[in-house]
Amino acid sequence: MDIAGGRFVVTGGASLIGSHLTQQLLEAGAAAVILFDNYALGSPEVAASLAQDRRVTAVRGDITRLPELLDALDQVDGVFALAGFLTLPLSQNPGLGLEVNVLGMYNIVEACRYRGVKKVVFASSVATYGNPEVDEVDETTPFYWQTAPPALALYAASKIIGENLLRLYQQRYGLDYVALRYATVYGERQHHRGVNALHIIASYERIKAGQPPILPGDGSEGHDYIYVGDVARATVMAMASEVSGESFGDCSRDTGLIQHVHDEVRRGFVDGLQLGPHATYPMQDAHGSALASAPDRHSFASCDSVGCPAPPHSRWRAAACHREM
Repeated sequence: MDIAGGRFVVTGGASLIGSHLTQQLLEAGAAAVILFDNYALGSPEVAASLAQDRRVTAVRGDITRLPELLDALDQVDGVFALAGFLTLPLSQNPGLGLEVNVLGMYNIVEACRYRGVKKVVFASSVATYGNPEVDEVDETTPFYWQTAPPALALYAASKIIGENLLRLYQQRYGLDYVALRYATVYGERQHHRGVNALHIIASYERIKAGQPPILPGDGSEGHDYIYVGDVARATVMAMASEVSGESFGDCSRDTGLIQHVHDEVRRGFVDGLQLGPHATYPMQDAHGSALASAPDRHSFASCDSVGCPAPPHSRWRAAACHREM
């Protein structure tokens, strides 16, 4: 699908990923981007800032309400299904979390079917692997939930349901889709809802307040962190690609130790690092370096979708990825 000249809806458009995705869609020449968000978790200020571009329309709506989706998806080419509960808010309100992640995703695919949307890119998660008993996982690794924390297992199950709703609607109605299984996403406009990413924003806020960051344990715990600009680029490329009916891991394949994360945030703070829900461009990493067009920071999912040289499946350390919340 051509991004240039296309019309797109981003559910959860005022979110961390949604805001960066919108920026990249505009840079790629999209004719219209509709930010569909109920602002329960997203930022109205971010939506208003993006809507300064005449191609962007901010729509207050809820994916649990099918009529609102039907209105928003009229004459739309593609939908980026980002809206949903992460593990932490789902653990606090499981009823609402499951309603949003399961019923909300059903409403999205049903609205896409009715409106003739061409393709959906779905924000899935590496949590779909659960707590695997292997050192490495790829897209074929089954969901191992028996030893996973209950909230993580519920969140992961909701993402598995979302992927299979898309599979069903592709088989029955020809709705194209790609599911991207995000790892821990970090970057400007960082929020407080991703459990593993909390280490980044919490360290930043404590350093900003003149306090030392608090390390969990001895700092040797590892997670897979991926920059939001890379995630946004992979997500745009998944929509543009001719690939359909596939799920891809969107990880950096590098394990970030908590101690190293704290060190990088401290160094970045000296260099003017901006995080938080209202942080602005240019996009920077922890050293303040521009990342918006860095070609060597691609995520595996984007390469696999468009035919870059890569093995048939993205493989990474399970210990790093499977704990993402």
